Amino acid sequence: MARRGSGLFSVSTLLASFFGAGMIAIAFAYFNYKFQEYKFINFNEWLVYEQGKIFIPDEERYLIIFYSSKQAGNVENINKLDTKYKILAIDYYQQDFPSHEKVTFVRSGTNTILKIIQRFNIYTTPSVFIIKKVKDGLYKQDSIIAELDTINDIPDEL
Repeated sequence: MARRGSGLFSVSTLLASFFGAGMIAIAFAYFNYKFQEYKFINFNEWLVYEQGKIFIPDEERYLIIFYSSKQAGNVENINKLDTKYKILAIDYYQQDFPSHEKVTFVRSGTNTILKIIQRFNIYTTPSVFIIKKVKDGLYKQDSIIAELDTINDIPDEL
């Protein structure tokens, strides 16, 4: 009489292999999803400038506003905002505006602007989100990206 399950290709070995491969695939997909859910900005690699000097972040959190200086009133409205986080305003048209204690206006080269647009999937201006410091120069997205009709529509939770 033949013994069941003792061969090299037994059913239990085959099922265990598929189960193991499935668990690895699920774990990979989950961690890939969680890693891509929020994105990172590395200010050590992506250079942005504040009035001709390289911007070096020093706050724990920033409210990023990606805006267009060609839309009437955007710069004035950004200057009037009172938020719980310091504002880092990135102009799509790369104009240079004076910063103050609550708002830092930055600009960058075209390649960096395009990387920011692609990394954060920015389709409209103004768009806002919060970044949180992970380590020196490395910041992680810490909120959803809100696409606004006007600068004054920033949600309270941001």
